[in-house]
Amino acid sequence: MQASLTTLRQRLAKGLVIPAHPLALTSERKLDERRQRALTRYYVAAGAGGVAVAVHTTQFAIRDCGLLEPVLSLAAEELKEVLKIAGACGPTSQAVAEAELAARLGYDAVLLSLAALKTASIDDMIAHARAVSEVLPVVGFYLQPAVGGRLLPYDFWRRFCEIDNVVAIKMAPFNRYQTLDVVRAVAASGRAQEIALYTGNDDNILVDLITPFRVEGTTVRIVGGLLGQWAVWTRRAVELLRRIQLGYINDMLALNVQLTDANSALFDVANQFHGCIAGIHEVLRRQGFLGGIWCLDEHESLSAGQAEEIDRVCASYPHLTDDEFVKENLDSWLR
Repeated sequence: MQASLTTLRQRLAKGLVIPAHPLALTSERKLDERRQRALTRYYVAAGAGGVAVAVHTTQFAIRDCGLLEPVLSLAAEELKEVLKIAGACGPTSQAVAEAELAARLGYDAVLLSLAALKTASIDDMIAHARAVSEVLPVVGFYLQPAVGGRLLPYDFWRRFCEIDNVVAIKMAPFNRYQTLDVVRAVAASGRAQEIALYTGNDDNILVDLITPFRVEGTTVRIVGGLLGQWAVWTRRAVELLRRIQLGYINDMLALNVQLTDANSALFDVANQFHGCIAGIHEVLRRQGFLGGIWCLDEHESLSAGQAEEIDRVCASYPHLTDDEFVKENLDSWLR
């Protein structure tokens, strides 16, 4: 059952952990339904307030091999109490069709990627977003160019904030200047109480969450995260966000450095993010969720030395992992 627009805004405004859902595959690169369901159950049990499906971490290529609807359907069947956010991408006709599919399956909102509109004007991108918003509420998405996104200027975000059915924006440019463009636009729009800001900056998660942005004559905060990083160690992510919400932030700068270091290994920063999805899969494989780290693209795997980097950060920062929580519950999620 879809949340009403008012309920959706209220829940997003409270600040949620929203993992970006990976894709569980067999060694034949077919959908592994049992493990896919187990991951979704894990996110719910860990305390996530929402899950984003068919997004970058799920692999955009699911659209090319007939997996979009099955993957969205599996997640929808498991996500009864948390917000369901579906990725939508491609040209307008495709994005609208994907939003319509999500609506039929009971999703609450779409995370709208503009990566396919590489050369579109601001007018065209705004028209595109309006068309999708007529189907489902929209979460804006600033995806960094290094993994397929495009630069989106302040003027775009300022106009984007005028679209009635925009409920949130995920900022993942991995760039402070570009993040500030979005924050300023929301503040200037006068809709900061209606449009929730979510970090997708996996390189600076906790700093985003503890910073009061005093801009455009008002103070705006980033209230939660919609993150590939939070597809692993989700229980710890929930605990960290709760501590921030309760005002316990004294150690967050130190933890932010550690989490950024851990993310650099998972996202394969040393190799320009080549292994960013495979790195997430490797952690989930070690925990027992996945049978392997297979991606739809057989060339997409860990980079040389990346496994050793993951070894290093797991050993250095065991307090960031939730291995014991997973070990205690994995069998029930894999039922």
